[in-house]
Amino acid sequence: MKNPMLEAVSLLLEKLLLIYNFKLFSSGAPGEDKPRSGFHDMNSFHRGDVLEVPRTHLTHYGIYLGDNRVAHMMPDILLVLTDDKELTKKVVSNKRLILGVIGRVASIRVDTVDDFAYGAKVLVNHLDKSLKKKPFLNEVVARRAEKLVGIATYSLLWNNCEHFVTYCRFGTAVSPQADKFCEILKIIIRDERSVLASALVGLASIVCLGLASYTALPAIFIPFCLWIAG
Repeated sequence: MKNPMLEAVSLLLEKLLLIYNFKLFSSGAPGEDKPRSGFHDMNSFHRGDVLEVPRTHLTHYGIYLGDNRVAHMMPDILLVLTDDKELTKKVVSNKRLILGVIGRVASIRVDTVDDFAYGAKVLVNHLDKSLKKKPFLNEVVARRAEKLVGIATYSLLWNNCEHFVTYCRFGTAVSPQADKFCEILKIIIRDERSVLASALVGLASIVCLGLASYTALPAIFIPFCLWIAG
């Protein structure tokens, strides 16, 4: 049985990460009327390569399958609303992506390099140096990606596009980007000013909304947890 406290903390962290990366979904997202780059040196891409495209705060990853095809994980709320493949195979729109993140539903899909890029420059990044892991052969990586194509559960912290490509390439699903966010959050929590700020916000909520369980409990519980964690 899952621990409800751990689930609540996990959900809170994911929502914080979603807010932190909101610009990622509000600008340069799929489905926007943004011109496609239309120029990518396909000769520099090899089947099984890890491709990346920069975003405002994050980097989006995919596995190149050859023949102008990229397998990548994309949140998409439309997957739970319809079985019409003609609709779901279209490039994921901005609203579909955001609601997919919130709804924790995604698909590992195959798109063209241009659709994967969203108008950004595509780079080859094997993540080998940063993760210091021995990768599989490129053909093995591509085949692992192809086997995973389909609907998947999505999580910004535990199962995102970076988890997908690292699992395909190294056999271990990790996300340095999510880990970095958690480290930043730890620094904030350990700062005594965070405790003071949360206490002041809690006190202000009690003054403005009155003394009630829904105001008093967070006002006491949140600063206490931050104090213990720090």
